[in-house]
Formats: sequence, C-alpha cells, structure tokens
Amino acid sequence: MVITAKDLPEEWNDSLNIRWAIDMDGESWSSPIVLGDKIFISSALLVKKAERPEKAEEPVAANPPRTEGVNNNETPSPPPPAEDKSYLEDVYRWQITCVDAQSGKELWKKTAFEGNPRIKKHAGSTYACETPVSDGKYIYVYYGMVGVYCFDLDGNLVWEKDLGAYETVNGWGTGSSPVLHNGLLYVVVDNEESSFLVALETQSGNEKWRITRDEKTNYGTPVIWKNTTGTELVVMGKTVRSYNPESGQLIWQLNAGGNYAIPSPVYDTEHIYLGNAGGPRETTTFFTVKAGATGDITPVEGETISEGVVWANPETGISNPSPVLYNGLIYVVASRGGGVCCVDAKSGEILYSEKINKVGAVWASPWIYNNKLYFMDEKGVTRVLKTGVEFEVLGENAIDDKFWASVVPTSNAYIFKGVEKIYCVAK
Repeated sequence: MVITAKDLPEEWNDSLNIRWAIDMDGESWSSPIVLGDKIFISSALLVKKAERPEKAEEPVAANPPRTEGVNNNETPSPPPPAEDKSYLEDVYRWQITCVDAQSGKELWKKTAFEGNPRIKKHAGSTYACETPVSDGKYIYVYYGMVGVYCFDLDGNLVWEKDLGAYETVNGWGTGSSPVLHNGLLYVVVDNEESSFLVALETQSGNEKWRITRDEKTNYGTPVIWKNTTGTELVVMGKTVRSYNPESGQLIWQLNAGGNYAIPSPVYDTEHIYLGNAGGPRETTTFFTVKAGATGDITPVEGETISEGVVWANPETGISNPSPVLYNGLIYVVASRGGGVCCVDAKSGEILYSEKINKVGAVWASPWIYNNKLYFMDEKGVTRVLKTGVEFEVLGENAIDDKFWASVVPTSNAYIFKGVEKIYCVAK
C-alpha cells in the first residue's frame, strides 16, 4: 500500500503521537476500514464458552488372543482419542462497530449474527479474519463460514447471505476478504470440501454467478486489476486464475506452487506481480504476468518464462505479508526472521536481500509513506527503511500490543488495530 495522505506522523510510541486509544471489543485479525470521518471494525465476541471435556486417560488395549505364526509380543496401538467438538457449542456474537475517526467515540455497534460457530479455527486465529469493504454507501462484511452482511452507514442491516460452512485445512479457519467492482461483491470460499468463487449483486445479495474452483483452503484476498487490455479479477491459489469480473469466465491461469495462498498481488497497468507463501524451509516463486495474457501461461518444465510470464524469481522470500510496489521497485518482507528484499519490477533482479535483527513475526502488509518503507511486526514494532536500491534502516516505532491487522490511514492519522486496543496515531 502506498499512502498519499499528508502530514502523517513519522514517529510514535505508547506516549508519543497517540491521539486516542480505545479498547478492542471482541477479537479479530481483520483490518479496519475508513470512510470519511468514520472507522468500521469487524469482530467476533465470545459470549459463552462451552464446557470442555476432561482429558481422558489413554485407553489401554486389551491383550489379543495368541495366534500361531504371528509375533504375539507386538502391543496393538490404542484407538485415537475422540475429536473434541465442544467448540460447536460456543456462542459468539459477530459484530461491526463504527467509531468517530477524530475522537474514537463509538457511534454504533450492530450484531450481524449471534450463535454457534460452524467450523473449527486455529487457537491463534479468530472468527473475524476478513476485512470489510465499502462502496461509499454500504459496508459489506464477510465472516468466513458464517455469512455475508450488508449494512448501511447508520448500521441498518440491508441484506445477508449464507454461503455455507466447509472444513478448512487443519481446522485453521478462513481469511480471504471480499472485493468490490462495478456493483458486484466477490467472495472466495476456498476450503477442503467444495471451493468456489461467487459474485453477489451489491443491492440485493443475489448471486450473479458462481464458479467451482479446483483448490483447497486459501487465504489470499483477490484483486481487481485494471490494465491496458481490460479489467480482470485475479484470485490466488496453488493455481492463480484471472477471471472476467462480469461473467466469471477464465482468462488465464498459472501454476504458482508454494505452500499457502496468503499474500495478495500488486500491479500496475502493464503487469501484475504475485506469488504464494512458502514454508519455513521452502522458498516459492515470485512471478510477473503481463497484461493481455490468456490461457495456461505456466512455464514449461525447465523454463521460467512463457507467453504470459515475463519473469519468475524463486529467491525473493515472499511469504505472508503482501508485497508493495513503488517507483519501479517491489519490496518483499519475510514473515519471520526479519528479511527484506528489494526487487527490480522490470527485470526481476534482486537489488538487495537483507535481514534486520530482533524482528518478530510479520503478518501485516508493509506500506510506503513519504518515500519511506514501513512494516510492523506482531510485537508492535514498526521498522522504517529508506526506499530505493540501497538498504538502510532509518528507525523504529513501538506500541505495546499484538498486531496482525494491516494499517489503515485517515486523512491525517494512522489507525492500528491491536489485540487489546485500537490506536489513532496522529501529530
């Protein structure tokens, strides 16, 4: 994200340039959104936690009868413990809150749904990971495997849509946020059972089209790519696919590999730059696709380019945070280890690849402001780097909280959403 707002602070901490801080109600990894002088935050509040079963003692297998010709000294394995599904009896309140951007005062809070979750989530995750989106008239929020909800700016529910509930990989939950274009809301529901992409009419919530996807659980948010040849809806996955946003017709596809589809692409009018997240011991390839590509553009074995792929680089270290494109350079921040990589967008050449010490895990996406590169780790420490081909750390700012959500700017402030509080950072 390149921020063009003016007069934002370049230094902050727990006692410097904090205009206001309000308690976080509920939990979520979604980012806030700003609309004029209002901030909207989605969250899920645990209302009642079901009683968890006591851990049963490991069953002892009975001695089997002795059998001639068989090693009777082998001890049979005990049966696996029963899966704990008591989380299905928990009660959550999925809600959206509107606060005044200048004062932090709560203007309204509305409940989208209160009831039991329908899927499991990772202990470190939440039931509100998807960031809302707005067309300026309405707020659209998707709570993964709960439903899509449309509110007006006064908090009145306009429509809701249940897209079903499906198991996710390892029961980790969901994370792909919806996107808007030309009166349609696009929601990716990739999972372990029945993945699909759906386009909903923003006025009614009715489906315009739905296509099945040969994918498992993914977390990357799609993008609307307006390029020199048209407009495309690009959706990440083990296979990256570009669709016609009006019809859902496939335009091109690329086998991108990687472990998980988490980061979103960045783009200009000529090219889109994308890649999936690798694992702790696995790198993944970062690709550039040119506008006008069609069909299967996966490079043939042994090649790195194709009719649609301009360059591919397996050494950028792309992982969970989305990259940022600025002045012909792409900055890639590693999820762990403090790695920062600068890539020439035209050639794919790595201009530098450096590490910063004592950086925590990074989930939030980096941003550019006033010709500087910023990124925040989950411990609340923001590193400030010089932009350009030379690596230089300029400073760091710290807030004592835990952060996974990406920053969002107002006209004159930053909004950071932590686990404990929401912070307005301004001069």
